[in-house]
Amino acid sequence: MKANKFRDMTSDELSTKLGDLKSELFNLRFQLATGQLDNPLKIKGIKRDIARVKTVLKERDIKS
Repeated sequence: MKANKFRDMTSDELSTKLGDLKSELFNLRFQLATGQLDNPLKIKGIKRDIARVKTVLKERDIKS
């Protein structure tokens, strides 16, 4: 997901999205450890989305 889509969300939605992404990352890491993960590049994408969400939240925090 692009940063522009995250900027359109409210802070509450971003916090919820961050929690969802973190749980998804946990599940992907668990699948990787057990050998069930089909595409290991998904982990990289999820990490980047987490960073994007955190960046948008931090930008909003600085503006406030």
